Amino acid sequence: MKLYYREFGTGSEHLIILHGLYGSSDNWMSLGKQFGDKYHVIIPDLRNHGQSPHSNTHSFPSMTEDILELMQETQIERANFLGHSMGGKLAMFFTSEYPEKVNRLIVADISPREYKATDGFSNTDFHANLMDKLASINLNSINDYADADIAMSRLIDDDRLRKFMLKNVRKTETGFEWKINLPVLRQNLENIMEGFHPEDFNDMKIHTPSLFLRGENSPYIPLVDFELIRHIFSDSEIITIPNSGHWLHAEQPKLVAKNLFYFLNSNEV
Repeated sequence: MKLYYREFGTGSEHLIILHGLYGSSDNWMSLGKQFGDKYHVIIPDLRNHGQSPHSNTHSFPSMTEDILELMQETQIERANFLGHSMGGKLAMFFTSEYPEKVNRLIVADISPREYKATDGFSNTDFHANLMDKLASINLNSINDYADADIAMSRLIDDDRLRKFMLKNVRKTETGFEWKINLPVLRQNLENIMEGFHPEDFNDMKIHTPSLFLRGENSPYIPLVDFELIRHIFSDSEIITIPNSGHWLHAEQPKLVAKNLFYFLNSNEV
């Protein structure tokens, strides 16, 4: 699938940034521009998101091939990868499938595990509930973005989450519509929550230098997952970003950028 993407910088090294569920390349423009001083930065909209095409298929194998096609289109042989949430899981799957194409891997607030009810946090239930709420909004009754905000406020209490979801509503000549392919994402939620199986890596590890950033107040990378990360990624470092939740790059942008620059500029190979 030919993905829409944004492009910054002309550096000799490449950095591909992958957004999370409900996100788009727009979410990472500020950080992408910062890295554009040294790197050639590519930020795609993943399938069923943003300005990229919609498809009835939404899985990590299909998205992995999308990224491979993107690299071929942009004539990139090898790149650094930064992925957040679903994009972080995709970056892990891509690295597992095509390690020769990944220089360094940065994963923002997502674990390699399958996400089900764990330690009192059910990721699947949260997203299923959120998607069902979004699907219940009648966009045909929306006249402007203020109406959309009011409709969402009746269903979503969290201001940050509501504003993030509002970015997925766009105005067309005939009214308003979702940018995301909401029905397909809901149908493929189990695929999105898919993870790695530890036993598959007992004899073969992923040796790509890897940095995992976790939000101090986020439940996505619990402490019990540290062992799993180090079991699969033999050359990995885990850093906790203080005073941040799942959207750590929006809550602590300077600290996140500082850690990214340090890791990418490390002389270790």
